Amino acid sequence: MKKSNNQNLFFISYLTKALKNFLVIIILCFSFFQTTLAQERVFRIIEDGGTGQYKAIMERDPTLLSHTLFRPENLSKFGSAEKLPIIVWGNGACFNSPWEHVNFLSEVASHGFLVVAIGHMPKEGEKEKGKSTSSQMIDGIDWAIAANKDSKSPFFGKLDISKISVSGMSCGGLQTLESAPDPRVTTVVVYNSGILSKQREGMPGMPQIDKTQLNKIHSPTLYVLGGESDIAYNNGMDDFSKINHVPVFVGNLNVGHAGTYAKPHGGEFAKVATAWYLWQLKEDTNAGKMFTGNPCELSESEGWTVKKKNID
Repeated sequence: MKKSNNQNLFFISYLTKALKNFLVIIILCFSFFQTTLAQERVFRIIEDGGTGQYKAIMERDPTLLSHTLFRPENLSKFGSAEKLPIIVWGNGACFNSPWEHVNFLSEVASHGFLVVAIGHMPKEGEKEKGKSTSSQMIDGIDWAIAANKDSKSPFFGKLDISKISVSGMSCGGLQTLESAPDPRVTTVVVYNSGILSKQREGMPGMPQIDKTQLNKIHSPTLYVLGGESDIAYNNGMDDFSKINHVPVFVGNLNVGHAGTYAKPHGGEFAKVATAWYLWQLKEDTNAGKMFTGNPCELSESEGWTVKKKNID
Protein backbone atom coordinates (compact mmCIF):
# COMPACT_ATOMS: atom_id res chain seq x y z
CA MET A 1 0.00 0.00 0.00
CA LYS A 2 2.84 2.35 0.91
CA LYS A 3 4.57 1.59 -2.40
CA SER A 4 1.34 2.35 -4.26
CA ASN A 5 1.01 5.73 -2.49
CA ASN A 6 4.61 6.60 -3.35
CA GLN A 7 3.96 5.75 -6.97
CA ASN A 8 0.87 7.94 -6.98
CA LEU A 9 2.78 10.86 -5.44
CA PHE A 10 5.57 10.43 -7.99
CA PHE A 11 3.05 10.37 -10.82
CA ILE A 12 1.27 13.51 -9.54
CA SER A 13 4.62 15.30 -9.14
CA TYR A 14 5.59 14.28 -12.66
CA LEU A 15 2.30 15.55 -14.12
CA THR A 16 2.62 18.83 -12.20
CA LYS A 17 6.12 19.46 -13.56
CA ALA A 18 5.05 18.48 -17.07
CA LEU A 19 2.06 20.82 -16.88
CA LYS A 20 4.28 23.70 -15.69
CA ASN A 21 6.73 23.06 -18.52
CA PHE A 22 3.87 22.93 -20.99
CA LEU A 23 2.51 26.26 -19.74
CA VAL A 24 5.96 27.84 -20.00
CA ILE A 25 6.23 26.66 -23.61
CA ILE A 26 2.76 28.06 -24.40
CA ILE A 27 3.68 31.45 -22.85
CA LEU A 28 6.97 31.57 -24.74
CA CYS A 29 5.26 30.70 -28.01
CA PHE A 30 2.61 33.35 -27.44
CA SER A 31 5.28 35.95 -26.62
CA PHE A 32 7.21 34.99 -29.77
CA PHE A 33 4.02 35.27 -31.81
CA GLN A 34 3.26 38.70 -30.32
CA THR A 35 6.82 39.90 -30.98
CA THR A 36 6.77 38.59 -34.53
CA LEU A 37 3.41 40.25 -35.16
CA ALA A 38 4.71 43.57 -33.80
CA GLN A 39 7.70 43.35 -36.13
CA GLU A 40 5.55 42.97 -39.23
CA ARG A 41 4.38 45.81 -41.41
CA VAL A 42 0.60 45.91 -41.52
CA PHE A 43 -1.20 48.15 -43.99
CA ARG A 44 -4.64 48.88 -45.34
CA ILE A 45 -5.93 50.89 -48.30
CA ILE A 46 -8.43 53.56 -47.28
CA GLU A 47 -11.24 54.07 -49.80
CA ASP A 48 -9.45 53.81 -53.18
CA GLY A 49 -6.10 55.13 -51.98
CA GLY A 50 -6.91 58.79 -52.68
CA THR A 51 -7.23 60.95 -55.76
CA GLY A 52 -3.58 62.02 -55.98
CA GLN A 53 -1.04 60.61 -58.41
CA TYR A 54 0.38 58.27 -55.74
CA LYS A 55 -2.11 55.74 -54.38
CA ALA A 56 -1.77 55.78 -50.60
CA ILE A 57 -1.89 53.24 -47.80
CA MET A 58 -2.35 53.42 -44.04
CA GLU A 59 0.48 51.52 -42.36
CA ARG A 60 1.72 50.32 -39.00
CA ASP A 61 5.51 50.51 -39.05
CA PRO A 62 7.23 48.08 -36.64
CA THR A 63 9.76 50.76 -35.69
CA LEU A 64 7.02 53.23 -34.68
CA LEU A 65 4.13 51.34 -33.11
CA SER A 66 3.03 54.49 -31.25
CA HIS A 67 2.02 56.17 -34.52
CA THR A 68 0.22 55.44 -37.80
CA LEU A 69 1.69 56.23 -41.21
CA PHE A 70 -0.15 57.36 -44.33
CA ARG A 71 2.08 57.33 -47.38
CA PRO A 72 2.28 56.46 -51.08
CA GLU A 73 2.21 52.69 -51.48
CA ASN A 74 4.98 52.65 -54.09
CA LEU A 75 8.05 54.27 -52.54
CA SER A 76 10.29 53.41 -55.49
CA LYS A 77 9.16 56.65 -57.14
CA PHE A 78 10.87 58.71 -54.46
CA GLY A 79 14.54 59.43 -53.93
CA SER A 80 17.01 62.05 -55.06
CA ALA A 81 14.70 63.49 -57.75
CA GLU A 82 11.59 63.74 -55.59
CA LYS A 83 11.25 63.38 -51.84
CA LEU A 84 8.32 63.09 -49.45
CA PRO A 85 7.73 66.08 -47.16
CA ILE A 86 6.66 65.18 -43.63
CA ILE A 87 3.33 66.00 -41.97
CA VAL A 88 2.93 65.10 -38.29
CA TRP A 89 -0.73 64.87 -37.23
CA GLY A 90 -2.57 65.30 -33.91
CA ASN A 91 -6.06 63.82 -33.57
CA GLY A 92 -9.35 65.32 -32.46
CA ALA A 93 -9.96 65.01 -28.70
CA CYS A 94 -6.25 64.14 -28.45
CA PHE A 95 -7.26 60.53 -29.14
CA ASN A 96 -4.38 58.08 -29.44
CA SER A 97 -5.51 56.86 -32.85
CA PRO A 98 -6.40 58.68 -36.10
CA TRP A 99 -9.60 56.73 -36.75
CA GLU A 100 -11.68 59.89 -37.26
CA HIS A 101 -9.42 61.22 -39.99
CA VAL A 102 -8.35 58.25 -42.13
CA ASN A 103 -10.13 59.42 -45.32
CA PHE A 104 -8.62 62.89 -44.99
CA LEU A 105 -5.09 61.73 -44.19
CA SER A 106 -5.05 59.08 -46.92
CA GLU A 107 -6.12 61.70 -49.45
CA VAL A 108 -3.35 64.10 -48.41
CA ALA A 109 -0.74 61.32 -48.54
CA SER A 110 -1.80 60.38 -52.08
CA HIS A 111 -0.41 63.70 -53.28
CA GLY A 112 3.11 62.71 -52.28
CA PHE A 113 3.44 63.22 -48.52
CA LEU A 114 4.39 61.11 -45.55
CA VAL A 115 1.84 61.63 -42.78
CA VAL A 116 2.93 60.51 -39.32
CA ALA A 117 -0.24 60.47 -37.23
CA ILE A 118 -0.22 60.14 -33.47
CA GLY A 119 -1.55 56.86 -32.13
CA HIS A 120 -2.16 53.24 -33.00
CA MET A 121 -3.34 52.20 -36.43
CA PRO A 122 -7.11 51.65 -36.16
CA LYS A 123 -8.69 48.39 -37.21
CA GLU A 124 -11.77 48.53 -39.42
CA GLY A 125 -14.52 50.17 -37.36
CA GLU A 126 -12.31 50.61 -34.29
CA LYS A 127 -12.67 53.84 -32.29
CA GLU A 128 -9.86 53.98 -29.76
CA LYS A 129 -10.26 56.87 -27.33
CA GLY A 130 -7.10 56.66 -25.25
CA LYS A 131 -5.28 59.96 -24.81
CA SER A 132 -2.09 61.21 -26.42
CA THR A 133 0.36 64.01 -25.65
CA SER A 134 2.03 66.79 -27.63
CA SER A 135 5.41 65.12 -27.14
CA GLN A 136 4.26 62.42 -29.58
CA MET A 137 4.34 65.02 -32.35
CA ILE A 138 8.01 65.67 -31.65
CA ASP A 139 8.57 61.89 -31.47
CA GLY A 140 7.09 61.65 -34.98
CA ILE A 141 9.49 64.27 -36.33
CA ASP A 142 12.46 62.59 -34.64
CA TRP A 143 11.49 59.20 -36.05
CA ALA A 144 11.07 60.48 -39.62
CA ILE A 145 14.48 62.17 -39.61
CA ALA A 146 16.10 59.01 -38.24
CA ALA A 147 14.28 56.81 -40.79
CA ASN A 148 15.59 58.97 -43.61
CA LYS A 149 19.14 58.26 -42.45
CA ASP A 150 18.64 54.53 -41.77
CA SER A 151 19.83 52.39 -44.68
CA LYS A 152 17.54 49.57 -43.47
CA SER A 153 14.44 51.76 -43.56
CA PRO A 154 12.12 51.82 -46.59
CA PHE A 155 12.23 55.61 -46.20
CA PHE A 156 16.02 55.81 -46.50
CA GLY A 157 16.89 58.90 -48.55
CA LYS A 158 13.26 59.40 -49.59
CA LEU A 159 12.11 62.07 -47.11
CA ASP A 160 12.51 65.82 -47.34
CA ILE A 161 13.50 66.59 -43.77
CA SER A 162 13.74 70.29 -44.62
CA LYS A 163 9.96 70.41 -45.16
CA ILE A 164 8.00 69.49 -42.04
CA SER A 165 4.49 70.44 -40.97
CA VAL A 166 2.82 70.02 -37.61
CA SER A 167 -0.94 69.78 -38.08
CA GLY A 168 -3.93 68.70 -36.05
CA MET A 169 -7.64 68.95 -35.39
CA SER A 170 -9.41 70.29 -32.27
CA CYS A 171 -7.37 69.11 -29.25
CA GLY A 172 -4.82 67.93 -31.80
CA GLY A 173 -4.73 71.51 -33.05
CA LEU A 174 -3.62 72.59 -29.58
CA GLN A 175 -0.93 69.90 -29.68
CA THR A 176 0.08 71.43 -33.01
CA LEU A 177 0.38 74.91 -31.51
CA GLU A 178 2.34 73.55 -28.56
CA SER A 179 4.76 71.86 -31.00
CA ALA A 180 4.95 74.76 -33.47
CA PRO A 181 8.05 76.40 -31.90
CA ASP A 182 10.22 73.41 -32.85
CA PRO A 183 12.85 74.90 -35.20
CA ARG A 184 12.44 72.04 -37.69
CA VAL A 185 8.81 72.98 -38.40
CA THR A 186 8.30 74.85 -41.67
CA THR A 187 4.51 75.26 -41.64
CA VAL A 188 1.70 74.99 -39.09
CA VAL A 189 -1.88 73.93 -39.87
CA VAL A 190 -4.64 74.14 -37.25
CA TYR A 191 -8.03 72.58 -37.96
CA ASN A 192 -11.19 73.33 -35.95
CA SER A 193 -9.15 74.67 -33.08
CA GLY A 194 -7.70 77.68 -31.33
CA ILE A 195 -6.20 78.49 -27.97
CA LEU A 196 -8.80 78.89 -25.25
CA SER A 197 -9.03 82.27 -23.54
CA LYS A 198 -9.09 80.47 -20.20
CA GLN A 199 -7.09 77.26 -19.86
CA ARG A 200 -9.53 75.62 -17.46
CA GLU A 201 -12.35 75.82 -20.00
CA GLY A 202 -10.96 72.83 -21.89
CA MET A 203 -11.40 69.15 -21.23
CA PRO A 204 -8.88 67.17 -19.14
CA GLY A 205 -5.72 66.27 -21.03
CA MET A 206 -5.72 69.32 -23.30
CA PRO A 207 -2.38 71.09 -23.72
CA GLN A 208 -2.17 73.88 -21.16
CA ILE A 209 -1.09 76.76 -23.38
CA ASP A 210 -2.23 80.37 -23.49
CA LYS A 211 -2.30 83.04 -26.18
CA THR A 212 1.37 83.93 -25.63
CA GLN A 213 2.13 80.61 -27.38
CA LEU A 214 1.15 82.28 -30.65
CA ASN A 215 4.22 84.51 -30.45
CA LYS A 216 6.40 81.39 -30.67
CA ILE A 217 5.12 80.43 -34.13
CA HIS A 218 7.89 81.03 -36.67
CA SER A 219 6.45 79.63 -39.93
CA PRO A 220 3.47 80.22 -42.27
CA THR A 221 0.25 79.19 -40.57
CA LEU A 222 -3.15 78.05 -41.82
CA TYR A 223 -6.37 77.83 -39.80
CA VAL A 224 -9.26 75.81 -41.25
CA LEU A 225 -12.48 76.29 -39.28
CA GLY A 226 -16.07 75.10 -39.55
CA GLY A 227 -17.75 78.49 -39.44
CA GLU A 228 -19.66 80.08 -36.59
CA SER A 229 -21.28 76.76 -35.68
CA ASP A 230 -17.82 75.35 -34.94
CA ILE A 231 -17.22 75.29 -31.18
CA ALA A 232 -13.63 76.37 -31.88
CA TYR A 233 -14.62 79.26 -34.18
CA ASN A 234 -14.16 82.10 -31.69
CA ASN A 235 -10.88 80.73 -30.37
CA GLY A 236 -9.49 80.18 -33.86
CA MET A 237 -10.51 83.60 -35.13
CA ASP A 238 -9.05 85.21 -32.02
CA ASP A 239 -5.77 83.38 -32.69
CA PHE A 240 -5.79 84.73 -36.24
CA SER A 241 -6.33 88.29 -35.00
CA LYS A 242 -3.32 87.99 -32.69
CA ILE A 243 -0.85 86.53 -35.22
CA ASN A 244 0.89 89.37 -37.03
CA HIS A 245 4.52 88.28 -37.36
CA VAL A 246 4.21 85.37 -39.85
CA PRO A 247 2.05 84.73 -42.94
CA VAL A 248 -1.33 83.51 -41.69
CA PHE A 249 -4.51 82.48 -43.48
CA VAL A 250 -7.90 81.43 -42.12
CA GLY A 251 -10.61 79.70 -44.13
CA ASN A 252 -14.13 79.04 -42.87
CA LEU A 253 -16.69 76.63 -44.27
CA ASN A 254 -19.98 76.37 -42.38
CA VAL A 255 -19.84 72.65 -41.55
CA GLY A 256 -19.38 72.82 -37.77
CA HIS A 257 -16.73 71.30 -35.57
CA ALA A 258 -16.71 67.87 -37.22
CA GLY A 259 -15.35 69.31 -40.46
CA THR A 260 -15.41 67.15 -43.59
CA TYR A 261 -12.77 64.57 -42.62
CA ALA A 262 -15.13 61.58 -42.89
CA LYS A 263 -16.47 62.61 -46.30
CA PRO A 264 -15.17 60.75 -49.36
CA HIS A 265 -11.50 61.66 -49.78
CA GLY A 266 -11.77 64.01 -46.79
CA GLY A 267 -14.16 66.43 -48.48
CA GLU A 268 -13.55 70.15 -48.86
CA PHE A 269 -11.10 70.35 -45.96
CA ALA A 270 -8.79 67.88 -47.70
CA LYS A 271 -8.80 69.96 -50.90
CA VAL A 272 -7.74 73.08 -48.99
CA ALA A 273 -5.22 71.19 -46.86
CA THR A 274 -3.61 69.51 -49.87
CA ALA A 275 -3.25 72.81 -51.70
CA TRP A 276 -1.56 74.39 -48.66
CA TYR A 277 0.84 71.46 -48.22
CA LEU A 278 1.70 71.45 -51.93
CA TRP A 279 2.42 75.17 -51.77
CA GLN A 280 4.31 75.25 -48.50
CA LEU A 281 6.09 71.88 -48.60
CA LYS A 282 6.58 71.37 -52.35
CA GLU A 283 6.75 75.00 -53.52
CA ASP A 284 3.85 74.43 -55.93
CA THR A 285 2.86 77.99 -56.87
CA ASN A 286 -0.20 76.82 -58.82
CA ALA A 287 -1.55 75.19 -55.66
CA GLY A 288 -0.63 78.36 -53.79
CA LYS A 289 -3.09 80.37 -55.89
CA MET A 290 -5.80 79.06 -53.59
CA PHE A 291 -4.32 81.42 -50.97
CA THR A 292 -2.45 84.12 -52.90
CA GLY A 293 -3.73 87.02 -54.94
CA ASN A 294 -6.66 89.34 -54.42
CA PRO A 295 -9.03 87.70 -54.63
CA CYS A 296 -7.50 84.33 -53.87
CA GLU A 297 -9.13 81.24 -55.39
CA LEU A 298 -10.53 79.95 -52.10
CA SER A 299 -12.43 83.19 -51.51
CA GLU A 300 -14.32 82.51 -54.75
CA SER A 301 -15.11 78.90 -53.86
CA GLU A 302 -18.70 78.22 -52.84
CA GLY A 303 -19.29 78.43 -49.10
CA TRP A 304 -15.81 79.59 -48.09
CA THR A 305 -14.95 82.86 -46.36
CA VAL A 306 -11.31 83.81 -45.87
CA LYS A 307 -8.98 86.29 -44.22
CA LYS A 308 -5.22 86.56 -44.52
CA LYS A 309 -2.22 88.55 -43.36
CA ASN A 310 1.31 88.83 -44.76
CA ILE A 311 0.29 86.83 -47.85
CA ASP A 312 0.19 88.68 -51.20
